[in-house]
Amino acid sequence: MNRTIEIIITPTGEIQIDAVGFKGPDCEKATKFLEEALGVVGKKVKKPKYHQHSSRTNQQKIGG
Repeated sequence: MNRTIEIIITPTGEIQIDAVGFKGPDCEKATKFLEEALGVVGKKVKKPKYHQHSSRTNQQKIGG
C-alpha cells in the first residue's frame, strides 16, 4: 500500500491531517513537520493500524 498524507480543511477552518498506509508511530513521525508548520495541535485519533508493528526488523549479530 502506498503511503499518503491527506490534509483536510473543513468549511469552519479546522485542519485535519490523515496519514494513510502508515503503521505504528511512523504516522506521527511522518506528520510531525506538518503539525509544526500548520500549528495543528488538536485532538489526535489513533487508527487500528497505529497499534500494528511496522515491517521493520532489528537483528543483532553476536560473536564474530
